[in-house]
Amino acid sequence: MNFMFKILNTFFVALCVITVGSFSVSGQEDRDSRTPSQRLQLLIQRVDSMERSINSAISAVRADEKGKKKDKGAGNLDSPLVRLSSIKKDLSNLDGDIRSLRAKVDRSEKYESEEIVGLEERVAEIQPIVDRALGETASARMVAESGSGGKKKGKFLGIFGRGSSDEFEELLGGVAPGRDRELFVVATREVRKGSYEIGRLLFQTIITTYGDSRYLPMAKLAIADSFFLEGGSSNLIQAAASYQDWLAFFPTHPLADRVLLKIAESEMRQIGLPDRDSTRARRAEIRLKALISQYPNSILREEAQARLREVQDNLALHNLFIGNYYYKLSVEQQRSGLKGAQNRYREILDKYPDFSFMDEALYKLAVTYLVEEETDQAAVYFQRIVRDYPNSEYVERSKEQLQIIGAAIPEPDPTRTATLPAEKQSFFTNFKAELLGIYPLTIDKNGVLMTKKFDRGKFELIDQIIENQGEIFAGQIPQSLTTIISERAD
Repeated sequence: MNFMFKILNTFFVALCVITVGSFSVSGQEDRDSRTPSQRLQLLIQRVDSMERSINSAISAVRADEKGKKKDKGAGNLDSPLVRLSSIKKDLSNLDGDIRSLRAKVDRSEKYESEEIVGLEERVAEIQPIVDRALGETASARMVAESGSGGKKKGKFLGIFGRGSSDEFEELLGGVAPGRDRELFVVATREVRKGSYEIGRLLFQTIITTYGDSRYLPMAKLAIADSFFLEGGSSNLIQAAASYQDWLAFFPTHPLADRVLLKIAESEMRQIGLPDRDSTRARRAEIRLKALISQYPNSILREEAQARLREVQDNLALHNLFIGNYYYKLSVEQQRSGLKGAQNRYREILDKYPDFSFMDEALYKLAVTYLVEEETDQAAVYFQRIVRDYPNSEYVERSKEQLQIIGAAIPEPDPTRTATLPAEKQSFFTNFKAELLGIYPLTIDKNGVLMTKKFDRGKFELIDQIIENQGEIFAGQIPQSLTTIISERAD
């Protein structure tokens, strides 16, 4: 079996596994947390991904057959092109069914919840068919290509860079004892120098070729790390899915809490400004809460709690902006929207008690009750501002309203005297955030096993795994959020 077939076959299998993993269902909890519209949109994305892979494969097969006799292979129902075209048709029909139901949901038309479950099952059933077809037809494409004068050979070898094909030929050319370790070492090197695609292909070769390898669990985790380190929206989606897939298999592993934090941070890196879609922030909140509850003794607990506060501030600001819209509509313009404002402000009070701008939410909620002439309820919130937020800009206005109502003005809580108002961002910071659409969050952009910027003087978790022949032990994991175990000896 020639070397180029090995590369291409491995590449396509790895590509389909990695791509599919990015849209895998991450458990019943995720399904239940999504709306019907979100579940259908996820299915559309998965089918689109499969269609792109199949279309790419069809294009490759057609290119290989160009110049041959027109009818050669046309009557063979088992030819690569016929098989791929059949799958393409099935995917097209499935896509149409999903989009049709999505349109019904968006129009609020009647539908059965079982219809969505049925579509999810159909997508799950066709996924392995697509994977198998991509793997099987890779060999057919390679056979055709091997007789093409070698013109395309460089195209596929190009993924490894010039002058390095001999090294990869030896690694991928056949199965041999100890080669899984060699693959792991070289894959680590490639990711560290920024050749993420090559690194993923080599890690994936361990998974697909050495099923009993001790390096297999860490190769899976390293693939997730490579997506996280590379960054970008699509890579972060794949990182979260790959981390989740790893966690499903190894929930009690000593690195499990770090992996769950990376899932949360994969979402956090995609969180936009509070006045935009809050889906990513809500997903990050779920992950961080899960880390805190599932791993109560984790050394990452404080890190997770700090990140949770930041994410919840984003969610609370989202509600505050919507509440302020209704507040302006109802209080300042004397139109409808009073209940809308109250609902948003109360949600902040109930869900986000540590919100940085809680004093503003309290004051405006109190004012909405004044408009409704519910002075007793308004007084409760004015008093809370005076008592719990003594340094707030709303204190004097709250005292004035309490005097008008005839309610008692409480003394400030001594434990809250040092509580300062939220820091106002500078014009430049706000402009930069609006321009880039970025919300400031504390995020560690290093992976679980590897850092973003490799330092040859550092000995990291992945180095320890190589030294341990594929394993890592609890006592070797740093007692802080870092991949670095020690400084390398000179």
